[in-house]
Amino acid sequence: MDRESNLSRFFQSDGRTVILPIDHGTAIPVPGLEDPIGLIEALNPIVDGYVVNLGIALAAADALEGKGICLRTDCYKPVYGDNMDEGSYRLYGADEALSVGAHGMMNMLYTHHANEVGITREVAELVGESLDTDIPVILEALPFSIGRADDYTVENIGFTVRAGAELGADVVKTAFPTGASADDFKAIVDACPVPVIILGGCTMGDDEALLTMVKKAIDGGASGIAVGRNVWQHAEPAKIAAALNAIVHDEASVESALKLT
Repeated sequence: MDRESNLSRFFQSDGRTVILPIDHGTAIPVPGLEDPIGLIEALNPIVDGYVVNLGIALAAADALEGKGICLRTDCYKPVYGDNMDEGSYRLYGADEALSVGAHGMMNMLYTHHANEVGITREVAELVGESLDTDIPVILEALPFSIGRADDYTVENIGFTVRAGAELGADVVKTAFPTGASADDFKAIVDACPVPVIILGGCTMGDDEALLTMVKKAIDGGASGIAVGRNVWQHAEPAKIAAALNAIVHDEASVESALKLT
């Protein structure tokens, strides 16, 4: 498939996407992901694609048929005890993506991280492989690391999103800046030459807060979402996924989307 065809497996005719990341199993404990194949089968009618590690791409190949498949090419580890904070380290690339029929590859880009040099070089190598194979790259671009809400300012997110695009990403995935408005996010999106999608982060336990954040992002020009834990750790994953889909693809209000949960 060419690059445009691969991207179209994620982005619908409206130019937007609802992606479900289920790639957390190498990074954090994953209550809610005990049956990834069952989850995929249940949510296939609602979501456009998935982010998966290589093992799930292989084990769930039949369930993933017809959906956008984005292979996680790195392992991103939160700080744990006294372990060295590598941030993110690359494991796979275009060869593995081709072997599992993936339509995209996802890797972290941590700007300002202590290992920024190594991470950025690995990102550049992945982008180079992407150019040779037409498998798009979605860079998960965050300042410093994951779970750093206080550092996710408009300024920091804006810089990191632009850096991801400048390094050759086809799509940039990022956090919605802490305390930002739709207009704040629009300025970030307008300064980025490729589509920007937002992640969900830690489980909120608050449907209205989640949907409000997504609505602000879409109103600010986001091209979709890649929300994982707030879906598969929800008491009703299919219902919250449907609510998110309604905001992204149908431009539903938060109030009307809440009725689907």
